[in-house]
Amino acid sequence: MKGTTYKRCSCTNPATGRPYGRSCPKLRRPGGSWHPTHGVWQYQCELPPTADGKRRPLRRGGFATKADADAELDRIRTLLALADEPEDAIRIGDLIVGAISRREPLPDQATVRRLLHSDGEHDDVTVGEWLDAWLASRRSLRETTRRNYADNIRKYLKPHLGHIKLVRLTGKHVAAMFDAINAHNEAFQAYLADPDLNLGRRFDGDRRTMKPAGPAAQRRIQAALRAALNAAMRRQMITYNAATHVELPPVRSAKPLIWTDQRVAEWRRTGHIPSPVMVWTAEQTGAFLDHIIDDPLYAMYHLIALRGLRRGEACGLHRADLDLDALTLTVRHQVVVEAWKLNLTAPKTDGSEATIALDTITAQLLREHLEHQDGLRERAGAAWVETGLVFTREDGSMIHPDYVTRRFKEAIAETGLPPVRLHDLRHGAATLALAGGADIKTVQAMLRHSTIVLTANTYTSVLPQVARDAAEAAAALVPRRR
Repeated sequence: MKGTTYKRCSCTNPATGRPYGRSCPKLRRPGGSWHPTHGVWQYQCELPPTADGKRRPLRRGGFATKADADAELDRIRTLLALADEPEDAIRIGDLIVGAISRREPLPDQATVRRLLHSDGEHDDVTVGEWLDAWLASRRSLRETTRRNYADNIRKYLKPHLGHIKLVRLTGKHVAAMFDAINAHNEAFQAYLADPDLNLGRRFDGDRRTMKPAGPAAQRRIQAALRAALNAAMRRQMITYNAATHVELPPVRSAKPLIWTDQRVAEWRRTGHIPSPVMVWTAEQTGAFLDHIIDDPLYAMYHLIALRGLRRGEACGLHRADLDLDALTLTVRHQVVVEAWKLNLTAPKTDGSEATIALDTITAQLLREHLEHQDGLRERAGAAWVETGLVFTREDGSMIHPDYVTRRFKEAIAETGLPPVRLHDLRHGAATLALAGGADIKTVQAMLRHSTIVLTANTYTSVLPQVARDAAEAAAALVPRRR
């Protein structure tokens, strides 16, 4: 391995405004020798390329003397000389870069030899075996996080990477997995557009498990793999996290747009929906709620539309979570679906578990709903399934979230209103709150977002419309005679 040591400083060239670096005239004395106090010593070398084949130049400075810089450069040469195979040189390079990035001392020769020649203790462990063992060891994970990790391992990581030896996994393998996922996405979209294409055999299974994995889903897949490989590194099973440096497309969250009269007219004429996230106006929301006022799920849709609960949170709401006299409800549970099986778990995040204020109309509606449920319980007698839930089937059992979504779509079709998703009612609740004069901080608390930045960024697109409506309302308050 070639390497050099040199001196540099942070002085600025007045002619260019840029740092002198290695060319500062103060670094050397008039006779040509190095100035003992000006600048610091650095070294530069070329480590073996990464497992992906990328060059790995290394520069490090801050040494008080040339001897100090030369000594560390010599230690790097000594460590790299321990490699018997090209793969060993890559692993040693990983160890060196890892130590420097963590601001730790370079590993000694004994540590490197132990990692390179560990009697094959981990050489035969596959990625799939490690993923299973790692997930089983994570006993303190939230259930939703565990389920998401398990889904990503089962659907993507094991099918694409599970057969590869853990110590041989590279960034190229991980990048190839995402290339395959994107190819699947394109093929699936083509199949949906024209099911007669010669793709039928590929997509004859359950479409829910074959749906495309977009940018956000791909980042969750990467996060699961990265977490598992970090754990393997801590156990010194590997020296390189192959998931860390794989570049994925950016996640661009669609911003909510309001169904204005102009957009509705365009939709009726062409069927065009201007954004994946569309929000009803107050009038449209009212028309929908009026239409379903006799529906068994009316109170649930009303609650989501006005207070912004998530679908699973509404399905998991218990009677004990309501304090209607105090006009509050507390989100403590959510219903999640696993292979059509229903499970009651903690909410999405720690911040999601919170108390939400209710208006008097919603509180009265919930009272009437509970009275109706009491009547169903009395008529069912011993057949009643006691779950303690606010929203149930007619026998008291847990209601399936997918049915809530399906019935919502049916009701929209009956009204002729422009389409929104059930989750868009949550966005609509935020928009209604903003239109009613609530500030962003209040809306953040209602939606239980982790940061106010998330709330502000999400609703930036609807704030101008809300502001215009507020301006019109203010102007209408002023009586004019001419």
